Amino acid sequence: MEQNDKSEDIRKSTLQNISSVVIKIGTAALTDNAGKIDTKFISQISKQITEISSTGRKIALVSSGAIGAGMMELNLSRRPETLPMLQAAAAVGQGQLMRTFHDALGTFGMKGGQILLTRGDFEDRKRYLNIRNTISTLQDLNVIPIINENDTVAVEELEGKFGDNDIVAALVTNMLDADLLIILTVVDGVIADGEVLDIIKRIDSDTLKLAEKTRSKLGSGGMISKLQAAKMVTSAGKAVVIANAHEPHVLRRILQAEKIGTLCLPADTKISSRRRWIGQAARAAGKIVIDEGAVMAISKRGKSLLPSGIVAISGKFARGDTVSIVDEKGNQIARGLTNYSSDEVEKIKGLKSSQIASVLGEKPYDVVVHRNNMVITP
Repeated sequence: MEQNDKSEDIRKSTLQNISSVVIKIGTAALTDNAGKIDTKFISQISKQITEISSTGRKIALVSSGAIGAGMMELNLSRRPETLPMLQAAAAVGQGQLMRTFHDALGTFGMKGGQILLTRGDFEDRKRYLNIRNTISTLQDLNVIPIINENDTVAVEELEGKFGDNDIVAALVTNMLDADLLIILTVVDGVIADGEVLDIIKRIDSDTLKLAEKTRSKLGSGGMISKLQAAKMVTSAGKAVVIANAHEPHVLRRILQAEKIGTLCLPADTKISSRRRWIGQAARAAGKIVIDEGAVMAISKRGKSLLPSGIVAISGKFARGDTVSIVDEKGNQIARGLTNYSSDEVEKIKGLKSSQIASVLGEKPYDVVVHRNNMVITP
């Protein structure tokens, strides 16, 4: 974490040339004290989004609030607890939420396009690319993509696996290779010792501990999921700002590099879109456990995974599937696309590459996971 007299220069150098932005708005920011959708706020934020779009920047909006809007429409006094009721509330509320954004954006001459996603949409490479193309086309048409989880059919997402759209926003940011993710909430940023942190250079375990003390009044994600999302984006070489949605002209002020919210700095190394998908979006079909020598070869020397370094596997996977590569304590070292199925790896684990053909009857590859199809995970 970094806070010093040079923070103004750091903000300017990080934010002055932003050409594409993903904006995530949480449930707490979208609702009033009664838990109802705050139409006045949506109008204000739509005006800000329109102003940013008019500068030529590409915008994508990730919005929570469908369940809250459904609660209002169904006259529910409290958030449902069962999955069917949550999904029913989302089904009713999603249309209301989109109508509110549609009307607000229309006041300023803009249009919005709805995109509903589940985790499976990110995991499948073809669907992932189709989503990216759709969002990019909407942006080219000067339409604001408004993205939300498809709560009406998603199960794991509603149980908190996605974290109140924070992780969705991170995945969308990396999918689009956007320059900046802005996470708008109802707190002023990441707080330490009663003060808002101006700049976080690197998100680590100490940063996540601070997040436990920074809570908003609503929503399922909390600050921990926001920092987890920020880590996904910054590790790919892009910046994140976490700020209070109700600060006047918050979006414009962030892009003008004003001292507002917490700026999480990007890592020095940029990661390609394909490698971001391997490392973050694609779900691992299984695990490959490797010995200490293989851990060092992969993590320190950037080598491919040879069968000789494999000690065990778990799960069923086919050739081309994403696998998690872990050490013997279960710590994930990397993720990658496997050249061999789980049945094949089980037969060749611990062997030299020269022995693969004699065991399998063929040797299409010398390595189980090539370094070009592998991403080291923090």
